[in-house]
Amino acid sequence: MFADDTPAHGTPADDTPPPPIGPSRTGPATLWQGRFTGAPADALAALNDSLGFDQRMFAEDIAVSRAHVSMLAAVGLLTDGERDDIVAALDEVEIEIAEGRMFWAPTDEDIHTAVERRATELCGAAAKMHTGRSRNDQVATDLRLWTRRAIDELTGLLLGLARTLAARAREAQSAGMRLPGYTHLQQAQPVGLAHHLAAHAWALLRDVERLGDARRRTDVSPLGAGALAGSTLPLDPSATAAELGFAAVFENSLDAVSDRDYVADTLFALAMSGIHLSRLGEELVLWSSAEFGFVVLDDAFATGSSMMPQKKNPDVAELARGKAGRLIGYLAGLLATLKGLPLAYNKDLQEDKEPLFDSIDTVRLVVLALDGLMQTVEFHAQAMAAGADDPFAAATDLAEWLVARGMPFRDAHGVIAGLVRRALDEPDVSSRPHRLTELVTTHPDLGPEAARLLAPGAAYLSRSTPGAGGPDAVAVQLERLDAALAAAGDAQAGR
Repeated sequence: MFADDTPAHGTPADDTPPPPIGPSRTGPATLWQGRFTGAPADALAALNDSLGFDQRMFAEDIAVSRAHVSMLAAVGLLTDGERDDIVAALDEVEIEIAEGRMFWAPTDEDIHTAVERRATELCGAAAKMHTGRSRNDQVATDLRLWTRRAIDELTGLLLGLARTLAARAREAQSAGMRLPGYTHLQQAQPVGLAHHLAAHAWALLRDVERLGDARRRTDVSPLGAGALAGSTLPLDPSATAAELGFAAVFENSLDAVSDRDYVADTLFALAMSGIHLSRLGEELVLWSSAEFGFVVLDDAFATGSSMMPQKKNPDVAELARGKAGRLIGYLAGLLATLKGLPLAYNKDLQEDKEPLFDSIDTVRLVVLALDGLMQTVEFHAQAMAAGADDPFAAATDLAEWLVARGMPFRDAHGVIAGLVRRALDEPDVSSRPHRLTELVTTHPDLGPEAARLLAPGAAYLSRSTPGAGGPDAVAVQLERLDAALAAAGDAQAGR
């Protein structure tokens, strides 16, 4: 099948070898060299070449080429023997790259060039592989395949973290753990710890939905659009789309090669995921501080200080918080790149890959680390309950108690605010909660019955409206969360 004079593979390459650009570019001509009389300048090559980052799409590029040559044979542009030889060559190239045996030539400006060059070395018929195809529709198809697979992987990881949060929420619910809820980072009203953890899980489920929407718009094959205007050859884009598992085929060849909406959609979904992960990280930073004391991080998911022996630092949570800015920046950068591009393909579009690749990598790392942290974190129920049971956290409950007895809310708000102010005037800070209870007990519109709302745990237990933070409402919510997680998991499994 292969010629006897097949070139040697050369030295093995590591996992991410940069294209070896020396003082001059030697070796086989580029795919477009026929129009030119001289070799590209090294400065152009250094700016233009993308092999250093797009080689991670090698499996997708080879899959696209297999589908393309199969279609070429089906429409009579290749013989069955040529098709089989080219596919066998592509199989060998895939093995070489996967095993780190691929020799990257100086003229391999991108993964598409490298695969075609090596396949042609192995099989002369591979020179026909690019028939009816442009790198414009080729790279667009590769990237859609890669993005679709990456979305599926990240969806699974995000669901895994959401399930961990749900599991810890059920544990907290069973233990009756409660903590103060916050607005403006000031203690506001008590909620169950399960309610708080579930809030983060619901946010992650929205991230999964957004990624699903981005995946749907990604799942369109541009192969067959050519450089921008299709082809005079009898190509069959539907056949290649079906073989590659795409749900739809492009409608407009200009749009097909220039569309990067799906990359922007994915970057937006990833940026929102990063924001949600950052918010979880921020709370873990606060909760693990001595001032809050709500959690203790497992040693496996914390770091120490090179100078201060007593320190245990929440680096996982801080990095989750810090990397959100990186994700937002990538989204903004791509949108700025896309905004001024005329139809159809422009080299600016090469700038879509590094932001996408790094965003996927970043979210993957953060989710895995936060999942491990949340599985192992220890919650301090006593410290949380101390804040949740502060009588001042029941101030709204007292106002609503008056409302239930006919007083307008604004009037009730004023009555309770006056009592709170008087209690806070107590010079002894430790006596202020007791002073509030005393004032409520002796107030003519309140009395001992209302004062029972200030008892430890009373405010937490009384929050019973749908979706609220009390135990009965949270029990219903957790059932719905479990159902939503199961449905999301089934949807992912069905892809």
